This record gives sequence, C-alpha cells and structure tokens, in this order.
Amino acid sequence: MIFKVYHQQDRYEVPVREKTQTVYVEGDSERDVRYKLKDHNINIEFIQRIEGAHLDYEQQNEDFKVLEL
Repeated sequence: MIFKVYHQQDRYEVPVREKTQTVYVEGDSERDVRYKLKDHNINIEFIQRIEGAHLDYEQQNEDFKVLEL
C-alpha cells in the first residue's frame, strides 16, 4: 500500500500549514510507515493511505515519488 505522509522538516518544529511537506511511502500499515520513518528527523502530522482513483490522481503529479525504505 502507498501512504501519503504530511510532515514538518524538523522533529521539534511546531506544525504550520504553510510549511507542511509530503512524502509517499510504501508500507503494510500506518504503524509500519511510522517505523520506517522513525530515524528521519521529521515531525509527522498525518498519514493517509491512498488507493484507487486517489492514487491515480496523485501519480499524475510530477513530484510523485515513493521513498524506498
């Protein structure tokens, strides 16, 4: 499954909508994605599973790239 992770670049940064970034990660569950990202210095705001038409839409974005972890 593919998950879209909304995050701040610094683990200790207060979440601000204008600074929120996204990354796509493949994993079995939200817990698996959090485990894969635990060594990255990011503040995870929200993890969303994407599939079907939503995944097709996201793949059309030129910045769509799934992280290999």
